[in-house]
Amino acid sequence: MIPEIHIEDYNYGLEDERIAKYPLPERDASKLLHYKDGVVEETVFRNLPDLLPSGALMVFNDTKVVPARLHFQRETGAVIEVFCLEPVQPVEYNTAFAATDQCSWKCVIGNAKKWKSDTLKLYNPEADAAIGAIGLEAVLESREGQTGVVTFSWKDGSPFSRVLEVAGTVPIPPYLNRESEQIDTERYQTLYAHIRGSVAAPTAGLHFTQNVLDSIRAKGIDMETVCLHVGAGTFLPVKSSLVSEHPMHREPFVVSKALLQRLAAKNEPLVAVGTTSVRTLESLYYLGVSCIETGAPADVSQWAPYEREYPYSTREALEAIIGYLDRENLEQLVAGTRIIIVPGFRFRLVDLLVTNFHQPESTLILLVSAFVNGDWRTIYDYALSHGFRFLSYGDSSLLEKSSI
Repeated sequence: MIPEIHIEDYNYGLEDERIAKYPLPERDASKLLHYKDGVVEETVFRNLPDLLPSGALMVFNDTKVVPARLHFQRETGAVIEVFCLEPVQPVEYNTAFAATDQCSWKCVIGNAKKWKSDTLKLYNPEADAAIGAIGLEAVLESREGQTGVVTFSWKDGSPFSRVLEVAGTVPIPPYLNRESEQIDTERYQTLYAHIRGSVAAPTAGLHFTQNVLDSIRAKGIDMETVCLHVGAGTFLPVKSSLVSEHPMHREPFVVSKALLQRLAAKNEPLVAVGTTSVRTLESLYYLGVSCIETGAPADVSQWAPYEREYPYSTREALEAIIGYLDRENLEQLVAGTRIIIVPGFRFRLVDLLVTNFHQPESTLILLVSAFVNGDWRTIYDYALSHGFRFLSYGDSSLLEKSSI
């Protein structure tokens, strides 16, 4: 049954000065809150390896943020901001990034009402020669509210990934209330970012340095990756009082067969780095259910975990996915999820979570509450009263799944 949850019950007072507008000079110098069974302790992030159980498996999201914000100018002088969300033609990310003359994307469009049918040229107020050489233009194919399908074309033969690198800016979160700066190019990206596709960083990973990663390995903790491309929906607030009326956006993800095999034989604590890793890992059970019942995986719907009881074990579900991959001669699972994790959710895989401090009345607060059996205020009250920095560039926490 879909739970009846009022989002205003997940509000807290977050003043603007508590939001970290910039990262600290050192990634691993941020504060780290450790929560276990109602008890909160405080340290610094570089000590994270000391808190992790020996022999654990740690899963990271290796998606890479693309500089997906572009600015165009009409002949009238009006500047139109275009924020690329996901490819439409070609539909696959890698193919779209490899296109050398044209591609179409679903975009959020600023000043959308001012863009009618004219072809826009890239805004280049500094007359930058590299930007000018690309010759990027945009045509609005269709529009629905603040989003639309935009076709980009350019003339220098570069892949679209390079077009974005040269002409785009990093889409930092709107709550930072500032324009992207050079520091964001490096620091709004994890050290292990690998696969292009996100328009927002999996921010729990921003604290990791090579020294921290080496210390984790030295403790005998294995590290694996999944890839979920974080969409702009991560910035969207819950606008309706009832969470059941809030639509979750689809996010694509990839998980290797080797990791699925390891998870199916799970005999070690599983540590998820970030809520995106949690959503990926916990979606696997419902993809496995689809494989058991229909023979193939289907995207995980928003309320699938709550709609009925499931008779299958986690191992049965994961082995069903592996069986599907074997039959199709595939080495990785490619799927999508709209899953929402709220109080009452049954966690089947993740035991510990590394995550930042999230916006009030957000779906991520709901996920944290679900993970700690409703005790999220203990965590947030401590952080607020002990000088923790909040949101994307803020401090971090290590949460252990509540056993109470």
